[in-house]
This record gives sequence, C-alpha cells and structure tokens, in this order.
Amino acid sequence: MNVSAWTPDQPIVSLKDVHKSFGDLEVINGVSIDIMKGEVICIIGPSGSGKSTLIRCINALNDIQSGSITVEGQEVNSPDLDKLALRKKVGMVFQQYNLFPHKTALENVMMAPIKVLRRNQADAEKTARALIKKVRLEGKENSYPGELSGGQQQRVAIARSLAMNPDVMLFDEVTAALDPETVKEVLVTIKELAADGMTCILVTHEMGFAREVADHIYFTDRGVIVEHGPPDTFFDKASDPRTREFLSQIL
Repeated sequence: MNVSAWTPDQPIVSLKDVHKSFGDLEVINGVSIDIMKGEVICIIGPSGSGKSTLIRCINALNDIQSGSITVEGQEVNSPDLDKLALRKKVGMVFQQYNLFPHKTALENVMMAPIKVLRRNQADAEKTARALIKKVRLEGKENSYPGELSGGQQQRVAIARSLAMNPDVMLFDEVTAALDPETVKEVLVTIKELAADGMTCILVTHEMGFAREVADHIYFTDRGVIVEHGPPDTFFDKASDPRTREFLSQIL
C-alpha cells in the first residue's frame, strides 16, 4: 500500500507479526499491534522485554527481520523507505534528552525546522516560542540545557520533537532518568498532548499515568505481547499469571 492510499479510518501505525533479533537473541517475537489516529498506547513490561526496541523499529532506528510495520500506509521495512520523510511524521523522545549543550532551549527547538524543513528563521522562531510556551517553559527560551533541570530539559526535547509537526509521537521511558518531583511535569506535558489528539505510543513504567491516559495497554515479556486491553480491564482483571505477577510487584 502506498502512502497516498492511507485514510484516517485505518490504523495510523500497524505492526504485523514483527520479529527482531540481535544475533541469536530474539527480542521481538511475532508482535502485532494496530494504533488508530489519536490513540494513546502504553507498552509496559519488565526490563529486556523488547519494549524500547519495538518503538525504535517504528521509527526505523532498528530494522526488523520479518513482518511488517506501516506508518500512514508506508512500509517502514521497505528498502526504498525515505527515512527523513518518516521521521518528519514520527517524532521520538528518548530517556536521555540529547539536547545540544551549547545551544539555548529556543535554538534547540528551532534547529530541525530550519535545517530539515528549510523554514525561515522568523517562522521557526515563532513556532519554537509557541512550543516552549506549550510545554510550560516560558521565560527559559535563552537558558542553556546545563541551566535547566532534568524535567525542563526533557520538556525542551518534547518541544523539539513537536517542532517537526509529527503525526505520531514515540516516548521511550522519558521519565526514567528524572527525579520524582520532575516526573510529574513531563507527564502533564504528555497528557496535554494526548488531550490535543496527538497519537502517542509510550514505553513507560509509570503505571498510574498509564491507567489515566492510555486508551490501550500492552504488556510485553520476552518479546511477545502477553496481554493487552483498556486500562480498567488490564489493571483490575488481568487474566495472565505473568501479567498479574508483574503488576503485583510494581503496584
């Protein structure tokens, strides 16, 4: 299916029987997930269960051995994939903020629109200021990353990703490196994005947050989806022993 054939009544992201190995180690073993436009999906599970690898495959940061991943109808695993075009559509925020330390918050957010989207300086700055306001960092435009808390840096990273005007946002354990006080401000930012209708796919260990914002939760273990469902069903009526054991350890 080519890109133009995609319509919003079809999944915006679709994974079908995805397999991924690193050498002899199979980290994703036949995963299938459909995500509709505007949905918020949380992927949870123990360390090493393939969660981060899975969302990196959606953005073509990792290739897959077999199966299919499509974003808006475009096959991500295709040899003629335009990775730049894909990454304009699919924003990604990592556990580490990866900001440029010698550029201000404003410059960090402006950089990709100018270099990649070829926006003019004035337009890029206007958009960047609006996004910094959106992530509630007004007044920090001229601060350098080293002058910002971890939570503030992570919100700049979110603004930077949004500056590319993506259709889908991937979040990979974005609060894992933060102290408890700053976790909340980042989660509030993501919650507001979700409320605005952004399609969000999150790998997270924040269960309260997952219960609150997710439309659907997937529990992965050893590279397979063990169980999935809407939050109320998932947390209150988990049927698989592995899911129940995992939840009993963290709730």
